[in-house]
Amino acid sequence: MTAPQGPARRGSSGAVVLGAVLIALGLIFFVGQQLNVDLADAAWPFYVIAPGLALVAFGLTQARGSGLAIAGSMVTMIGLVLLYQNATDHWESWAYAWALVAPGGSGIGMLLYGTRSGDARMARDGFFTIVTAIGLFAAGLVFFEGILGISGERLPLPQWALPVAIIVIGLLLLLRGFTARRVFAEPSPSSPSVAEPPDSEEEPAQSPPAT
Repeated sequence: MTAPQGPARRGSSGAVVLGAVLIALGLIFFVGQQLNVDLADAAWPFYVIAPGLALVAFGLTQARGSGLAIAGSMVTMIGLVLLYQNATDHWESWAYAWALVAPGGSGIGMLLYGTRSGDARMARDGFFTIVTAIGLFAAGLVFFEGILGISGERLPLPQWALPVAIIVIGLLLLLRGFTARRVFAEPSPSSPSVAEPPDSEEEPAQSPPAT
């Protein structure tokens, strides 16, 4: 007789994931203390990345954990951006790096949870959201770094880079809109058909004559 696979098993899987994350954090701090590495100065963004990864992992083990997976992906992306900025002192990049957090992080969470749960529509929407985020990031990079030069020096980019980036973003949005419209227009094969009520004008069946 097989054991039931219900909420109890999903909850135990989430506990295992959280336990593994805590053990990994403890090992990182222990190694940093033994090697005299100042984690508070060099790797403080991991205080943001680790909880984000924990939320993603926990959300992927739940039956209705899409919200946790999306929130965790956004928190993780914030930590990754902070890790880059802390290492390069390029804090001005927030002017366009926000696109990697939202909609980029939310798209990653949708793609992961949709793939994990078998929800093809959510996975597809997540993919298009990620592509849109990359386009927004690229357009912001061209505008703020190539035209305005907010970091002090302008990037050697051609003049047509920004218009091309905007056109690409528009094409992606159009493609996503047409795809979503086609999906919602098609009837779902799994939806049950509603039986039509009998015609009220139909004559009632006559009983056979008595013998």
